[in-house]
Amino acid sequence: MTSPGAIDQLLNHRVAQVVNRDELRDALMTADRPLRIKFGLDPTSPDLHIGHGVVFERLRGFQELGHTAVLVVGDTTAQIGDPSEKNSTRPILTAEEVKANAETYLAQFYRVVDQERTEIRWQSEWFGGFGLAEIVRLMSRMTVARMIERDTFAKRLAEGAPISMHETLYPLLQAYDSVAIQADVELGGTDQTFNLLVGRDIQRDFGQPPQQMVGTDGVQKMSKSLGNAIGLVDAPYDQYAKAMSLPDELMDNWAHLVTRWTDIEADAFVAGWRAGELHAKAAKQTLAREIVSRWHSDDAARSAEAEWERAIGRGEGVKSGEILELPAAEAGIVTALVRSGSAPSNSAARRLLEQRGVRLNGEVVTNEAISFPHGEAEIRVGKRRTFTVRVV
Repeated sequence: MTSPGAIDQLLNHRVAQVVNRDELRDALMTADRPLRIKFGLDPTSPDLHIGHGVVFERLRGFQELGHTAVLVVGDTTAQIGDPSEKNSTRPILTAEEVKANAETYLAQFYRVVDQERTEIRWQSEWFGGFGLAEIVRLMSRMTVARMIERDTFAKRLAEGAPISMHETLYPLLQAYDSVAIQADVELGGTDQTFNLLVGRDIQRDFGQPPQQMVGTDGVQKMSKSLGNAIGLVDAPYDQYAKAMSLPDELMDNWAHLVTRWTDIEADAFVAGWRAGELHAKAAKQTLAREIVSRWHSDDAARSAEAEWERAIGRGEGVKSGEILELPAAEAGIVTALVRSGSAPSNSAARRLLEQRGVRLNGEVVTNEAISFPHGEAEIRVGKRRTFTVRVV
């Protein structure tokens, strides 16, 4: 038996949606065995961000009540592409890329979740033996009409954007994961609502009780494609600088999602900022310190803030001849300009490019999507500042 207060805290704090909340609450109250709490991750890039941390903390909460976290590593679906909240087809990854990404994912996953109470499952365990007959039988459980009701598909159809047939398989494969591991509960971002609901339907078709669903906003509200993601393993200064570039309108969301603050503390923070008692810069600094402290330490947060004040606050930036190191996944010209202190924000960096004020290895750069060469590259901003970017 688990206390009602602990269950209510788990289902209410940083949770956007629970399907059949009363049923799940009763199941948690009366469970005579550890429930299987599913979370699926497609290793589509080397890094996880602090939005994933929101879901991981919910998983940890279930573990602390005595239940088992089951992480499904999407080594099959990562090679297909999930259309959730996306307006275009995601590039297909190779098996080698997926494996390499998964290794870094697991190391970051265990920074929050208890490894001793976690079961790791790979989709290839069941999909590796799937043949054409099994795929056709699985597809027969979903109608075309229901599939195109999905917001993302409907939007792309309305805009005349292409939808590849392989994308329609994704919800079904993710749903079958729930059958394969016999999930009792599934966690995911609210962008995954459709996929999680399909899982309930497919479980019924296979004679299993339908899983309960718990959705958070953490993953949906933050992504590298939106340019608003802070990596779990980013360096303290990088985490701090990214938090300082956060748009004002997202501070409320982030205060409630990615901090260790209680709802009362987060509400007070937001109220103080909106009332003008806390200037926007000071509010962001408070938020940035909390984020760095959460994933590194208080000392790291203080050091990151001092460096940010020197480089950005006082405009000193990277001194001429210095080296700015950037991870390969983030080695873009806009990021380099902001991290070096050459521009106070992404929009200001783009204006520098538009004004032809930036040279890369001696050549004027105007395209923000340009790729850095491997190794080191020299960037000159205007006539006074020159620094080297080293891709690591």
